[in-house]
Amino acid sequence: MYTLAADEKSTLVMVYTQNAMVRGEVVTKDNARVNTWLRTDAAPRFVHLLRASVLVFGGSPVKAFTHQEYYLPLAQVIAIHLAPPHTEAVDYEENEANRMMAQVTAQVGSFTFKGELRISAQSNVVASLDLAKMQWLSMYNLEIKNPFLPQMPPIKTNLALVSPTSVHFAEDH
Repeated sequence: MYTLAADEKSTLVMVYTQNAMVRGEVVTKDNARVNTWLRTDAAPRFVHLLRASVLVFGGSPVKAFTHQEYYLPLAQVIAIHLAPPHTEAVDYEENEANRMMAQVTAQVGSFTFKGELRISAQSNVVASLDLAKMQWLSMYNLEIKNPFLPQMPPIKTNLALVSPTSVHFAEDH
């Protein structure tokens, strides 16, 4: 089993790909803020997870696996967030002028992320998505469900990073 270095920490997260969801402890540097980590130069090529529980979708029934260590190519990650009830502060200023929250639903693999995007008050969702050149987009105040797991209660989290070019968005009015 992996031993954390003196300058490392593990944080319980949920990571999503097109056909899987992984819940495990991600290994990062002590000073890394997990909610924004993938936006930094410190983002790895492989997300290293300890004590990983993996749900694989694509057949019936859903398949579950566990691994002491799991390495997930970052290129396959389409969303990540802290596992509830853990939270970190959001990545914006509440009093920022000319910004508003837009209600959206994102289809993240087989999961539905219902939440908010922070956009310009003079814009709309489609223009904001077109102009955003970021590899990772923040979604806020989320409720996450999966229609293939009706027995799973909704997951609630205050912030998730999603890959805007790998998920589908719907605007909710």
